[in-house]
Amino acid sequence: MGIVIKQSFKNLVTTYFGFGIGAINTLFLFTYFLEQQYYGLVSFLLSAANLIWPFMAFGVNSTLVKFYTSYKTRGERDKLLNMILFLPLIVSGILGLIGFLSYDLLLKYFSDENQLVQPYIWLIFVIATATAYFEVFFSWTKVFYKSVLGNFMKEVFHRFCVSVLLVAVYLDLISIPQFIYGVASVFVFRTLVMGAYAFMLYTPRIRFRFPENYKVVLKYTSLILIAASVAMVLLDLDKVMIEYYLPIENVAVYGIAVYIATVISVPSKAMQQITNPMTAGYLNNGDRESLKDLYTKSSLNLLVVSGVIFTLIITNLEQLYEMIPDEYEISVLVVLLISLIKLYDNLLGNNNSILFNSDYYRIVLAIGVLLAITAFLLNLVFIPWLGIIGASIATFIAFCSYNTFKVFLVYRKFRLHPFTSKTWQILLSIAVFCIGFYFWDFPFHPILNIALKSAMICAGFIFLAYKFRFSEEVSVIVGRFLK
Repeated sequence: MGIVIKQSFKNLVTTYFGFGIGAINTLFLFTYFLEQQYYGLVSFLLSAANLIWPFMAFGVNSTLVKFYTSYKTRGERDKLLNMILFLPLIVSGILGLIGFLSYDLLLKYFSDENQLVQPYIWLIFVIATATAYFEVFFSWTKVFYKSVLGNFMKEVFHRFCVSVLLVAVYLDLISIPQFIYGVASVFVFRTLVMGAYAFMLYTPRIRFRFPENYKVVLKYTSLILIAASVAMVLLDLDKVMIEYYLPIENVAVYGIAVYIATVISVPSKAMQQITNPMTAGYLNNGDRESLKDLYTKSSLNLLVVSGVIFTLIITNLEQLYEMIPDEYEISVLVVLLISLIKLYDNLLGNNNSILFNSDYYRIVLAIGVLLAITAFLLNLVFIPWLGIIGASIATFIAFCSYNTFKVFLVYRKFRLHPFTSKTWQILLSIAVFCIGFYFWDFPFHPILNIALKSAMICAGFIFLAYKFRFSEEVSVIVGRFLK
């Protein structure tokens, strides 16, 4: 776990720095510098692009991680990288042509209430294409265990640029349309930077030749495309459907709740940048013991860190909402349900990496498609009935079902599970801290209140983690810090 902890820590620091900037954007700059409808517009454009880009990438970002280590010669690796480069270009061109021919239908899709979206629909395609190639180049760097720069570009760069653009709007240096076009330009620019870095690490010979086992590779990438698309559908479907059923301002309100809860997923995202290629290597080499060790340790480490973050969010939520405009406040239940989803994701450790780099990804694919359809039907029922709360309930049911199935599948096929006695101790500690501190407030300004409660929670949780050795890696880090 040495290289995992080292690079995961760097990625964790980078990601949280990016999320800190994003929090300032989401909670303050967007809410105070933009009208609510324009905030909802930007949220919708990015969510819609997130639904589309996995189709444009055609799953090649995951395919590269799975197959790269299985090739032993430079020639075969070059052929794989050629396929990785050209497949998204072909698919994006086809989807772009379809979008161009059906543009009038897309315009008619949006109701009269949300006509604000219509002039910017084409930006969804631009952002999606840029994101697809960014993910391809990011995976390119991961196979060389060079994920830090890519993580910085993914988590920090675009959020910082959005902050600059928001300040420019506030100072009347740019107009709202220029701001929206600027956001799209940021996604394009970071893709160009990532592509240059990927080619600097390794420059393949460009030839229109596929690997010898191209049929296996194409079969995998075709199926993993659907699996990745299912994950993105489950993640952003609720926002897109909220735009259809409710005024677009509700997308901004719901987006804030989702962003707050998404902070919990940062440790998992940081660690997966390095555990994903390692898991693929263990599977390709048949190293079952190392795989088991990585599965258990990744789960415990992520649960400890994400458990503290989950507790901080739930116990400080009321004070946080005191600092943003009243029109953006949302039910605590919404944040709680989405936060529980993110906590569950961390509990799985490198479960996704095991499944999507093994021969059982087809099963996950079939169940994922079924759950995506279920999520759509649940949103169809709950959003018109309960509004934003209904969207969170539908998402909670879909994700919990999906994650539970993935845990069961890994145990059934590999006889591996990430749970130990420490798992239940950590979960109990999280519950006790949440209940104990949720109703405990200091009679101070919200910022001071949050700072005091957070300091007490962190100190108490770290003490328990060190005392009862919830995780060996966390205990070692805390021990070094104390020394």
